[in-house]
Amino acid sequence: MSPSLAALALVVAVGLLGPLLAWSDRMRLPVIVGELLAGVLVGQTGAGWIDPQEPTLTFLANIGFAMVMFISGCHVPIRDSTLLHGIRPALARLAAVTVVAVALGFAVAGGFHTGHGAWYAVLFASSSAAVIMPMVSSLRLSGPNLTRLIPQVAIADAACIVALPLVLEPGRAGPVALGALAVIGCSAAAFGLLWLAQRRGALPRWHDKSKDREFALELRVSVLVLLLIAALAQAVHVSIMLAGFCLGLAVAAVGPPRRLARQLFGLTEGFLGPIFFVWLGASLNLRDLVAHPRMIVLGVVLALGALAAHAVAVLLGLPLTDALFAAAQIGVPVAAVMVGSQLGILAPGEGAAVLLAALVTIGVSAITGRRLAARNTPVVEDASGSSEDATPPLPAER
Repeated sequence: MSPSLAALALVVAVGLLGPLLAWSDRMRLPVIVGELLAGVLVGQTGAGWIDPQEPTLTFLANIGFAMVMFISGCHVPIRDSTLLHGIRPALARLAAVTVVAVALGFAVAGGFHTGHGAWYAVLFASSSAAVIMPMVSSLRLSGPNLTRLIPQVAIADAACIVALPLVLEPGRAGPVALGALAVIGCSAAAFGLLWLAQRRGALPRWHDKSKDREFALELRVSVLVLLLIAALAQAVHVSIMLAGFCLGLAVAAVGPPRRLARQLFGLTEGFLGPIFFVWLGASLNLRDLVAHPRMIVLGVVLALGALAAHAVAVLLGLPLTDALFAAAQIGVPVAAVMVGSQLGILAPGEGAAVLLAALVTIGVSAITGRRLAARNTPVVEDASGSSEDATPPLPAER
């Protein structure tokens, strides 16, 4: 389909399959599952109504990916004291997970003769705050085990996002590392400016003025800075995933106001995010899985590898349900498929296998999340004497 408003309307329309499949309170499927499926149905695998190579759609999808990772970074509870207190045990569990992930990654790559052991290891070790933190919020999960788990998810997500471009292009590890440092440095500078403006009272004044005059100034500036850092990432050949996530962490560290959080959520979840995931589904040619059945096996093995790597945290005192809940992944696999496709290093059907594995881990996380929700939730009394669940808010909800 040629680029037009009708084509864009089609992308947005089929993206509604995400909320429709996620509608059930019992299933609680992540919205992205339906959006990816919608893309598969109308893209290369299915009807062919959407051309994923169309420049305008690709451009919007890239913005959507950056925004999705920005929201993911904003979901990391950096200002929560439990994150700092849980860093040491989280690092110990993550170290154990990484050791197993490396062993399994190279074993799987050797068994399937792909030569991608290093980035399979990164996939196995990764977690996704973009999936897990919204599930924590929607299921109102709490408790000491969850408090220990959140730092592990945050650290694993950040570390794997930084490591992925290095393992995808080992021959350019030096330039890629410098590019990653440049993106991280710009995000750190953004945090410094935000912190200084907050400390001097400028941010509250700008917020009040923008709210009173309906300027949407915070949203405009946030999107501007994100686009600038994403442009830098593209210039230094680093995934825009890193730009979005790092800036999200910076905003989370300062503490976004509710109004900005709602604006970012609406822009991303209502428009740009669905475009990205539908485009991603449309980009996949699942017919390659039929032509290369071993890639279906690879997808299942990759999912089992991720679950097995995270399950090793049981040896360090984390219940198995909690450990498997942390195995959900989406950002790192998506970036691996996007960058791998651009570099031409993926075997036919390998990208679909990687995303199949990611969807399996999300499904397992959804199941274990419901089991965690079935536990008794602590109840506290507020000042008025009424009771409410003692679930800590996400930074974007403060």
